[in-house]
Amino acid sequence: MQPVESRNAGEPLGGPGTDRNTTMATVRVLVVRAPGTNCDEETMHGWRLAGASPQLLHIERWIERPTLLREFDVLTLPGGFSYGDDIAAGKVFAAGLTGAILDEIRALVERGGGVLGICNGLQVLVKAGLLPGGTIAPDRVTVTYNASGRFEARWVRMKVCRTDCPFLLDTTFTEMPVEHGEGRVVARDETTLAALETGGHVALRYVDAEDRSADDKGRNADIERPAAERDLRTVAYPANPNGSDAAIAGLCDP
Repeated sequence: MQPVESRNAGEPLGGPGTDRNTTMATVRVLVVRAPGTNCDEETMHGWRLAGASPQLLHIERWIERPTLLREFDVLTLPGGFSYGDDIAAGKVFAAGLTGAILDEIRALVERGGGVLGICNGLQVLVKAGLLPGGTIAPDRVTVTYNASGRFEARWVRMKVCRTDCPFLLDTTFTEMPVEHGEGRVVARDETTLAALETGGHVALRYVDAEDRSADDKGRNADIERPAAERDLRTVAYPANPNGSDAAIAGLCDP
């Protein structure tokens, strides 16, 4: 994890006056867990290493007091298998991010705060309609079952596509392990995929050992789509472990 940016009180993450080579313990991070979350302690440790001040909270306690988020600069939803991935990965957790909770998340973003979803956390943010955001309707993009039809656990290499994202500073490529059965980012059609690209929603992209994100073998062979919509190029498996459209590994708002 990259160092948390130094900033003045009230200044947005990544805003003017930041020093990317320093950390700042006054960045307050709320890490929210749910039944089945299993990476909350690692996430807390990572934030401490980055110089932040994290606090762990159960989703039910947050629902009791939605305004608690106003005391923090960053909201983080860690990985795991929330609610046993019942219905679909992140779906039940996302159902809790409604009403006052959803309003508080949007208010956090509007005042310059950050929201980070890791693994299951990304699935939750997409299923809650918070990502990809912008002009793209929530029902145009989802995270679904891996194209391989099985759980994937492997190291992957990714290209950083949004270097202005405060969570992805000062790096071009990164490597990390992934473990998921539903990690495949799917756009409803090529128009939506183009909007993801041009709108700056792609934060990370899977690449192969030669740092390519697409090759001649990597056509998306989704048989559920009309033939005209299957030519969404991507690097081939296993470099793209789940078959995500255009090798998308991470999403962000504009």
